[in-house]
Amino acid sequence: LLGMFKAWEIFLYPNLNLFNPNLNSPLSPSSPPPLPDGRSLLLSPCLSETPEARVLERAVLESRVREMEEENRQIRLQLNQLQGTAGQPADGGNYGNAAWGASADTGPEDVENTAEERANHTECPRSPTVLKCELIHVACVCAGHNASRDVVTLVKSILFHRKNPLHFHFITDAVANQILSSLFQSWMVPSVQVSFYDADELKSEVSWIPNKHYSGIYGLMKLTLTKALPSDLTKVIVLDTDITFATDIAELWAIFRKFTDKQVIGLVENQSDWYLGNLWKNHKPWPALGRGFNTGVILLYLERLRRIGWEQMWRLTAERELMSMLSTSLADQDIFNAFIKQNPVLVHQLPCFWNVQLSDHTRSEQCYTEVSDLKVIHWNSPKKLRVKNKHVEFFRNLYLTFLEYDGNLLRRELFGCPSHATSESVQLQGALEELDEDDQCYDFRRERITVHRVHLYFLQYEYTPTGDDTDVTLVAQLSMDRLQMLEAICKHWEGPISLALYMSDAEAQQFLRYAQASEVLKNRKNVGYHIVYKEGQFYPVNLVRNVALRNANTPYVFLADVDFLPMYGLYDYLRKSVVQLDMANTKKALVVPAFETLRYRLSFPKSKAELLSMLDMGTLYTFRYHVWTKGHAPTNYAKWRTATTPYKVEWEADFEPYVVVKRDCPEYDQRFVGFGWNKVSHIMELDAQEYDLMVLPNAFMIHMPHAPSFDISKFRSSPGYRYCLQTLKEEFHQDLSRKYGAAALKYLTAQRNI
Repeated sequence: LLGMFKAWEIFLYPNLNLFNPNLNSPLSPSSPPPLPDGRSLLLSPCLSETPEARVLERAVLESRVREMEEENRQIRLQLNQLQGTAGQPADGGNYGNAAWGASADTGPEDVENTAEERANHTECPRSPTVLKCELIHVACVCAGHNASRDVVTLVKSILFHRKNPLHFHFITDAVANQILSSLFQSWMVPSVQVSFYDADELKSEVSWIPNKHYSGIYGLMKLTLTKALPSDLTKVIVLDTDITFATDIAELWAIFRKFTDKQVIGLVENQSDWYLGNLWKNHKPWPALGRGFNTGVILLYLERLRRIGWEQMWRLTAERELMSMLSTSLADQDIFNAFIKQNPVLVHQLPCFWNVQLSDHTRSEQCYTEVSDLKVIHWNSPKKLRVKNKHVEFFRNLYLTFLEYDGNLLRRELFGCPSHATSESVQLQGALEELDEDDQCYDFRRERITVHRVHLYFLQYEYTPTGDDTDVTLVAQLSMDRLQMLEAICKHWEGPISLALYMSDAEAQQFLRYAQASEVLKNRKNVGYHIVYKEGQFYPVNLVRNVALRNANTPYVFLADVDFLPMYGLYDYLRKSVVQLDMANTKKALVVPAFETLRYRLSFPKSKAELLSMLDMGTLYTFRYHVWTKGHAPTNYAKWRTATTPYKVEWEADFEPYVVVKRDCPEYDQRFVGFGWNKVSHIMELDAQEYDLMVLPNAFMIHMPHAPSFDISKFRSSPGYRYCLQTLKEEFHQDLSRKYGAAALKYLTAQRNI
């Protein structure tokens, strides 16, 4: 007791100078705010957020000090009376700790502290903790291309701060499912599980509810989570897609421990006056408790919700209110609030910093005084980043940090938490262990097995198949330095396009802004843009090509490069050629002859006759005739000049034409990265599979000039680069021989004769 008494003195008395009457204290020391039982309450410094609260706290603390002085005096008396019985605890020995930890936000579990915890209690209420490797469940409704992009930024902000394993539950439409499933599969983040649930199967649960909100039917899906999510899932954090985290999500998960036995939903109060009904004349919102609650961040105690019959309760609430309201204005939020109005005991109000709402008419500025107060930012205005707020620049910068953050850096292990190994990660680890780090070409071999993150259909995509099965997709890949070619290609090719873009996270956002500002690109919905995120030192050109090829949605593909402009009308001409040459029943590769110009400004030829005239005048050339003649010489340009019907040509070493083939053609060999042999190897395999190479007499494409790529510069300047490329060629020949037998020997012979 003496030791504890001294500890109280040491702790309390250094602060007494704060309450010296000579320091002009604003409050009289004789007037501390009393509580109903006559005792003074010490406000936790962790909870004092406003100037008024701080003033109140000073007075309360002074009162508490005086109270403790009286308790210490009583302890001295007890000590004098208990001489010789020091081993017995004095009454009230734990009183100080108990009162010090009192908080209005203390949950029932907080009283179950061990003796050690009580002895080490501080002046701040003990925050509920999450076990080191406890799995945190997060649910989100996501539909369409735009929402899928928003989800990625949300997930990045969560992964950046997290210290626990995560399980994401996505209720998606078919588009978001395709995008997010491929993204997470290629992202390969340790200790992250992902599950998908078909929103179409849930539409019947909410389609009967008229909804005016821009989110449409998907804005009502959160009402169905007790049914949609696994029955053994007890609790989940539910988030809107326009959320950004500024702290560890485990802090939010820990608040479940603060729920009383009856509470089933955790929500932050709405920070606008919407539910007060005073925003405009005749404004009639749905019923709500006070200001109402915002459903951008929800803690759902699923187990308890199922027990009280949530599905029936929200339905009855919605049916009753719709008789007078006719429709919802804020989707599920209106129904949640009407339900809470009738059942206030079921809601646990979260501190406002768990959902700082940047909507129109918001009062969110009253929610924080310091940057450190912010936990979750909610862009719940249709204006999103353009919303008006005194600190919107700070919020915008925080959002942009995660928007452009390199997602590869989030592939980090959680120390001490075993991660479930997927078949893909096991296979990758095995391939890495087989590599020899002393191999001169280790970097090339390492690149071949690198798993790049892929975000399919980065922009809105719409395609309606033609009824005759002759449609052709232009397939190409590009990086940031070829972005200026997109508008011209779209003007020359009206058919579907599948483009894979090799970019960093920041460059992908630059591309998004470029595309949204372009009238040409905005008006083309049949172009699929697929982002392959940068990683490693080489340009994985064939991997990027394969991404574009796999995501073409037509029976035939035109395998091109983005720095070529197809002739006007080539799309229709190729569709007719597909029928004319019976490609549905034969193995053919249709060769589109390639030309080039050295002029940045070109009057593009409108016909073959005009092209031949420009060829004769020296305005155009056959492609690479002065640099790499062998690449296109087998096309036989002399014959093409007078040809009126398609003609067959034979494969020759280093032939790399641009061709139209069936979509199920062989993929490009991904061992070839950067410059060299990336297309040559593909044409070689087409020939090995006995494709007939047919040159089209009235088709052409023209290469536009540009600065040389970084990879060709490395090829020209690095002997090691050229050595490794030659090594990869030889290994490719060996693999081809094993795959196709004696028929592939001609390729090795041809290579040796060069």
